[in-house]
Amino acid sequence: MLILAALLAYPMQQVGPTFVPSGHLLDPVGKLVQIPARPVDLAVSADGRYVLVKENHGVTVLKTSDWTVASEKQFTSGASMFGLLCTPSGEVFYSDARSTVQHGRLGDNGTIAWEPPIDIPKPSVGGDSYPCGMAALPDGKLAVCASRNNELVLMDKGVGTRIPVDPCPFDVVIAPDGKTAWVTCWGRKPRRHSAMSSKTPVDVDDRGVATGGMIDVVDLSSNKVVASIQAGLQPSQILIDGGFAYVANANSDTLGIYDIAKRRRLTDVVVKPDPKLPFGSAPNALAISSATKEMYVACGGNNAIAVMTLGPAPTIKGFLPTNWYPGALAVAGGKLYVGSIKGIGSRSGMPDKHSVYDFSGTVAQVDLPTADTLPAMTARVNQLAQAPQILQNMMRSGVISAAPEPVPTLLGGPSPIEHVVYVIKENRTYDQVLGDIGKGESDPKLTIYGADTTPNEHALAKEFALLDNFYCNGVNSADGHSWAMEADASSYLERSFGGFTRSYPFGGDDALNSVSSGFIWDAVLAAGRSFRNYGEGDYAGLESNMSWKQVYDANQAGQSLHFKQSIANEHLRRYSCRDYPGWNLGITDQLRANVFLKELKEFEKKDNMPNLSIVYLDQDHTAGLTPGMPTPKAMVADNDFALGRIVEAISHSKFWAKTAIFVVEDDAQDGFDHVDGHRSTCFVISPYVRRGTVVSNFYNQIGVIHTMLQILGVPPMNQMDAMAPLMRDCFTATADLTPYTVKPNQIQLDLLNTPKKASAVVRQWMAKSGKLDLTKPDASDENLLNRMQWVSVKGSMPYPSRYSKTKFKKSRDGDD
Repeated sequence: MLILAALLAYPMQQVGPTFVPSGHLLDPVGKLVQIPARPVDLAVSADGRYVLVKENHGVTVLKTSDWTVASEKQFTSGASMFGLLCTPSGEVFYSDARSTVQHGRLGDNGTIAWEPPIDIPKPSVGGDSYPCGMAALPDGKLAVCASRNNELVLMDKGVGTRIPVDPCPFDVVIAPDGKTAWVTCWGRKPRRHSAMSSKTPVDVDDRGVATGGMIDVVDLSSNKVVASIQAGLQPSQILIDGGFAYVANANSDTLGIYDIAKRRRLTDVVVKPDPKLPFGSAPNALAISSATKEMYVACGGNNAIAVMTLGPAPTIKGFLPTNWYPGALAVAGGKLYVGSIKGIGSRSGMPDKHSVYDFSGTVAQVDLPTADTLPAMTARVNQLAQAPQILQNMMRSGVISAAPEPVPTLLGGPSPIEHVVYVIKENRTYDQVLGDIGKGESDPKLTIYGADTTPNEHALAKEFALLDNFYCNGVNSADGHSWAMEADASSYLERSFGGFTRSYPFGGDDALNSVSSGFIWDAVLAAGRSFRNYGEGDYAGLESNMSWKQVYDANQAGQSLHFKQSIANEHLRRYSCRDYPGWNLGITDQLRANVFLKELKEFEKKDNMPNLSIVYLDQDHTAGLTPGMPTPKAMVADNDFALGRIVEAISHSKFWAKTAIFVVEDDAQDGFDHVDGHRSTCFVISPYVRRGTVVSNFYNQIGVIHTMLQILGVPPMNQMDAMAPLMRDCFTATADLTPYTVKPNQIQLDLLNTPKKASAVVRQWMAKSGKLDLTKPDASDENLLNRMQWVSVKGSMPYPSRYSKTKFKKSRDGDD
């Protein structure tokens, strides 16, 4: 359910470049309107007076004359990834996140008179259809891409004709003769390997990444697919002009060109500021100007618009700089309209925006570029894209004789570190944990899991290095784990925040979501290094019905417990510890630590510790005030003590002199921070760390990945981690082999939420605990969970609501 106050959109002036947590500098052209939402599609009214913006809440209408807001509308059902249509007669169609298309009529004043929605047939696998792209047919029918149905649905006066197409149809366009519909489908039917995407099997490669999309041509007289044409990865928006169809392949960094008459693929054109760049430009949206005979391609990963020629072999003429992740385009009246999905991030330019859910999307009105204006804009994009730096970072130096460095200056240089342990935890901000540490950029007023709850995290920050300028790239566990494991988030994720009805990807369990550059373990294994996984990507189940306390007591007594492992990514599953449980809030982190420490002893016996180990510890997520579960402080303390035990064991092992440990949260959505909602904790632990220092350099999750790969001599995976700064300032060339001693917990780890012992205010919030879905990451309303954690620790102390953001409760009907 969407529970939001009325939207407030307003003009803005972006003075100078804006820096965002991805590490990008933004310096957009055009006249900007900022909206507290994520725009994913645009449409211009037939008279050119209005631009309609589809965003994650509903539709915002902007006046083109003075570039101000005319009207706005929210829907309780949220928004799908794509799908907004405004016909010449003024009819408006909007694909929501359930199984309906919202239908209305645009009035003279820019308001939309909404009529009863159009119901789209639901899929046979259950859940909602999740409609996306739409097109109006000459006979008055509406063609709708029913994403989860794997169908093109032709709606006619409330009746839907269902036409099966390839998996996950995204967009549809009608051929000029009106006889066929061209449908972009993100997946294709299994051929050699298969994996699931929202209960549909799709073809994948050995890494579990989708192998390609399809373009299905539907004959509108027989209502059958008459041609299926291989496309690139994530074929997204499709437009037709002059006998050719153009398709933005978001996961291939290409523009596909198709011959309409011959129904065949002609070529794919690479769309990047520099064609030599690795994956990461993410072309995902298109617009065509009939006046200039040019096409505009939104490159989400480069924060830029490519200006291209038309025809069977388009060429790039130049680029325009935009805000963060352009994903919606339209052209009318000599203007280009650009919707940047992430805009300027969750803080910049907006007062008291300190939650990752304080979206600040932007829509720009830009004069169409000319031969005089385009060169300067292109030069600016090339500068912001950092292509020379990225290309240099991707190259092996060949320098073998250089002295070893903890983080080699050049890729391929020697490092004394041979083993990297990468610990992933759940959802905390910096201030929430380290605000009371007494140094660095810290605010104790926002701390609820301070030194009494997290003595090991405080000790690690003091004994090794305190990083007070570290940021998570994503928003929640879906894109958080993608950034933490893939160093990128796909267009699938960037568009999904209107409601994760199709799926809520977590650890590679939706094959269509994964970026084409793959996962960190793919890169490490491909380079000949060894890898072991402890819990990442796993939904663990207990083989017996036990409470958290029963599991805890059994573990303390040394009893063996068995789990049902559920890792969707087959490649990851092969390298995973069978006895280590992943996500399950009913399992203490002490058990997880025990399993890891047992294997560490075996590694010592055999002298074969993996080059990369990923360790997942989930208990700091907490279960709020759910009766029978540990209190929030107890769960965070459990997590902290497990981390301390793991670090202590490694530091006393034979591998310590050759090891670095990196500890991050998957996201920072569950808490508050006075600097930025994305700011989080990061711990870097090694004999080579500059001990007792405060490191205030900007770092982020993809910088951690870049640093770990650099240590192991593995090239970056894509543009994002290749661009991220190496964390060299955290390290020194002189090793200090002093081991770490775990700090005992000060909070009773099995202290449970007990209504009888709770205060009146705590009991009131306990009564709401039934609304918390703890079966999967982020299934609960994070605002409700945040409030429970606050009142559990702070009691009646006023809640810092100015730092928080209410968000919708996600639907999960499409989950596998």
